[in-house]
Amino acid sequence: MTMSDPIADMLTRIRNGGRAHHPSVDMPGSNLKTALARVLKDEGFIRNYKFIKDNKQGIIRVYLKYDKNDQHVIYGLQRVSKPSRRVYVNSKEIRPVLKGLGISVLSTSKGVMTDKQARSEKIGGEVLCNIW
Repeated sequence: MTMSDPIADMLTRIRNGGRAHHPSVDMPGSNLKTALARVLKDEGFIRNYKFIKDNKQGIIRVYLKYDKNDQHVIYGLQRVSKPSRRVYVNSKEIRPVLKGLGISVLSTSKGVMTDKQARSEKIGGEVLCNIW
C-alpha cells in the first residue's frame, strides 16, 4: 500500500498510541522520520526511539512518554505542510506555538530542527508540524 503522507501517518500513530496508553509504536522507517523522532526526543516529547533494520526499509520504534498521572505528554500534534500544500517560512516569519509552550518542527537546509533553533541560526524552511 502506498502512502501519500508518511509524516502525517507517523504523527497519527504517535497520537493514537498515546491515547491508547501503548508503551511504544512502530512505523515504517525513513531518514526524515528518524530526524523527526530525534527532535521529539531532544525536546522531551518521547522517551526514546530505535531504528530496527529489516530486509526492507526498516522500522522506527518510538517509545512514548507519560507523566506521573499516566497522561501522554503530547497534548496535540498538527501537520502544517502537506503534500498538496507546502508551507515555507523564512526565519522572520516563524511564530511560536502556544506562546512558546509548544514547538514547530522545520525541515531546513541544515537538517530537521525546532523553530527556536531555526530562529537562532536565522534560517527558514518547510514547516512540518506543530507539537504541544
